[in-house]
Amino acid sequence: MQSELAFRQVINAAAQYRINHTDLTLILALVRGKNLSRAAQLLSLDVSTVFRAVRRLEASAGTALFEKNRTGYQATSAALALAQQAESAEQALALAQISLDQGHQVISGTVRLTCTEAVLQNLLLPALTRFMPDYPGLKLELNTSSTFANLSRRDADIALRLTNAPPEHLVGTRLGTVSYQVCANESYLQQCGERALEDMRWIAPDDFLPDHPTVSWRRQQLPKVNLAYRCSSMLAVAQLVRAGMGVAALPDFMLREGDLQRLGEPLEGYDTALWLLTRPDCRALRSVSALFSELTRAIELP
Repeated sequence: MQSELAFRQVINAAAQYRINHTDLTLILALVRGKNLSRAAQLLSLDVSTVFRAVRRLEASAGTALFEKNRTGYQATSAALALAQQAESAEQALALAQISLDQGHQVISGTVRLTCTEAVLQNLLLPALTRFMPDYPGLKLELNTSSTFANLSRRDADIALRLTNAPPEHLVGTRLGTVSYQVCANESYLQQCGERALEDMRWIAPDDFLPDHPTVSWRRQQLPKVNLAYRCSSMLAVAQLVRAGMGVAALPDFMLREGDLQRLGEPLEGYDTALWLLTRPDCRALRSVSALFSELTRAIELP
């Protein structure tokens, strides 16, 4: 009877308890520190104070937040969930302080952006390094894909795409024109000697890009070439070319000065536009609008 009464008292205490900012700070410090000593350092307190605070909080909440073992304190699922909330509160306070210091509202939120691996590596990342430090409240989710389905299904907010026919239901800005050029590693060309272009070992995208400009050009101009390697991305194609495995047609933004030997002029009639696209309903979002404007200015084509 006494044990049942004690149990009910614990339940009632937990139901009445209201967690506060100090509690969240304590939980976050112990989750990050993983032991009392490190948590005490993070909180600028002594170990005994942290120990007593944890025991008091668990008793008040009526649930175990940490499991003690030989390596330290292992957070329970409840503690991890609270720590996530604590991090969100921490970030919100940091953004509020920045807004106060700078005298204007900080742009915050998560923007989902999709592009191909080649565009990400060669165009998007260099652009992001120029301005993202000025947007501490902006988070990006990057997805590498070769289709527009991401925006159509609302899986992404912005797309950076190479196309001469962007979907009519999207709005955007044409950033420039990309040309393509056949190229190879100097060492591979030395191995080939006087061999004709169509007799070299070719590297090309596989069937995931059947309408890629380089594929269309090769099928029309060199239909009988030896396709020695098929790759799932243009980034992989370029890596094999640089390794001296063969020859391929690559977009100009992937060609660095002195990197590869260019064979002839750019492929005539196969230039492709680079578009920055979004859905009309996204343009009103401050986070999307800000990122869209910055990318329009920062992305540089050769």
